Amino acid sequence: MKFEKHFPVEQLKPYIKYYVVSENDVENEYKVFPITGLVFGFQFKGKLISINDQSENQLASAGVTGMADGYKIFKNSAEIGTILVYFTEIGFIHFATHPANELFNLSLSLEEIFPKSIIIPVEERLADADNDLHRIKIVEQFLISQLKDIQTDKLVVEAVKMIYQSNGNIRIKKLTEKLLISQSPFEKRFRKVVGTTAKKFASIVRFNVVLNQFNQTKTLSEICYDNNFFDQSHFIKDFKQFTGDTPDQFKKML
Repeated sequence: MKFEKHFPVEQLKPYIKYYVVSENDVENEYKVFPITGLVFGFQFKGKLISINDQSENQLASAGVTGMADGYKIFKNSAEIGTILVYFTEIGFIHFATHPANELFNLSLSLEEIFPKSIIIPVEERLADADNDLHRIKIVEQFLISQLKDIQTDKLVVEAVKMIYQSNGNIRIKKLTEKLLISQSPFEKRFRKVVGTTAKKFASIVRFNVVLNQFNQTKTLSEICYDNNFFDQSHFIKDFKQFTGDTPDQFKKML
């Protein structure tokens, strides 16, 4: 299995965290946990299926996955190859006219976001490319062609920064007080740019902090209380929503 990370050109760094070239020779079913940005996927070979309540749905070869508040299950065909584009928290809105929150919990074809006449040539060029750097260049050319000349919402950027600084534990009321804005207009701006509410975004940030702590020597009780969960049952409920497993089951699998 191949999973190689590449970084964008300077022009795209405010909007794209990194690209991943992923290849797998064998069919595989796997979970994807919530992260703090949207993702584009371009299959240059093979097929990808999403699984929801035991039903299977073949995904378009060029698609987008929005922010999510729970895990997703995918199954790839044998001999699959994919270029993944991981956006920064505020990145997606600079390429598409759709508010990011309209994609919440969804995996859609890119043809629902961009004209078909733009997506098909990208897919064809990716299928013909013979190496990873060429494929990434094709995707970057597409992204640059769609980059919009709009101003970044600095208030949302600051809100994201403050949520990270608190490891997802800041209360939204306190956040809006510090930003000198009332909650309703703040939430509207935040959802449009980031793709979900500030509260859900904070819970995803906290979840990823928790995940990283599983690689340390901390006990589950220490992880629970270090991340300001009210009690063990609250911790278990949130963790199972994001992963499908209890913390104890997840730790054993590790």
